[in-house]
Amino acid sequence: MIKTLELLKELISAPGLSGFEGPVSQIITEAWEPITDELQTSRVGSLHGLQRGTGAEPRPKILLATHMDAIGLMVAGYAGDCLRITSIGGVDHRVLPGQLVTVHGREALPGVVAQPPANLLPVEDAKAPVILNHLLVDVGLTAEELRQKVRLGDVISFAQEPLEMGKNILAGHSLDNRASVVALSLALEDLQTRSHAWDVWAVATVQEEETMAGAKTSTFGLRPDIAVAIDVTFAEGPGAPKHQAFPLGKGITLGWGSTVHPALYAKFKEIAQELEIPFAMEPLPGRSGTDADALQVSAMGVPTMVLSIPLRYMHTPVEMIGIKDVKRIGRLLAEFIVRLPLDFMETLVWED
Repeated sequence: MIKTLELLKELISAPGLSGFEGPVSQIITEAWEPITDELQTSRVGSLHGLQRGTGAEPRPKILLATHMDAIGLMVAGYAGDCLRITSIGGVDHRVLPGQLVTVHGREALPGVVAQPPANLLPVEDAKAPVILNHLLVDVGLTAEELRQKVRLGDVISFAQEPLEMGKNILAGHSLDNRASVVALSLALEDLQTRSHAWDVWAVATVQEEETMAGAKTSTFGLRPDIAVAIDVTFAEGPGAPKHQAFPLGKGITLGWGSTVHPALYAKFKEIAQELEIPFAMEPLPGRSGTDADALQVSAMGVPTMVLSIPLRYMHTPVEMIGIKDVKRIGRLLAEFIVRLPLDFMETLVWED
């Protein structure tokens, strides 16, 4: 049985930056082996887990996509006995100074993000948050030792330990989007004991933070009839406008906009209301910023839905989620799939 908090902590404690997802993929593989009928890895590294449906073949297919990659840093050069860095994904440089990190060189090296004294910075940069180009990573080695153990292009992951806050809140790095991986895992576990007509492809995608290569290639290869992207969205917090953010830990969001098929939105809304799962509509008028942007336009087009977990302090090492929302997403996904009739595609009409 999946223990939500334990799996969350394990996943967000593992490296697995965009383009370098191997370590976290192994953890997900171990979690999914008992709850899928088949596991495979795509040519670009996405993990595919199949749960076969009970309908007559050829069965319709639903693809559930949640990206497993995370943001982080990469070694871009040397500065004496420190490392120059560049970002992988949209890292918020304002919170980097003083952060603990792990440099994945020839061995894992603990380090800290350091910034030069203000009087040594260019005048125009001295009174503002220090930009990435001026930040360094110090691992406590001499310049000679550093060059022996760390190469250009080695990745650097955040080392913030998971932090439980109260009964329902977890903080840590990489909750975007490992929280959704756990939600999908809970759905798969639920579906194991329930009859569903459709084949279910659970996909832990790679490179969402950079190229969306995982979502593009997996959708093209698996050719699902419908798809759902599960991700995070902005939770209310300091400085976050309430009309652009959602309460933390008090419900999920259902995406609404050009990436979302109206009939899928209506069905998810209906089921959420019936199950008394708290939710809010999230306006997504253009790109959703999730794997859905790639899912929808793969091949000849795939009707797509977006489900999200509100997350505070996005793209920082101290992201924060409500654990109940992870469970809510899992329950809603499973219930939607159980209720899918074999002829669902014949009734799917774009009416907004």
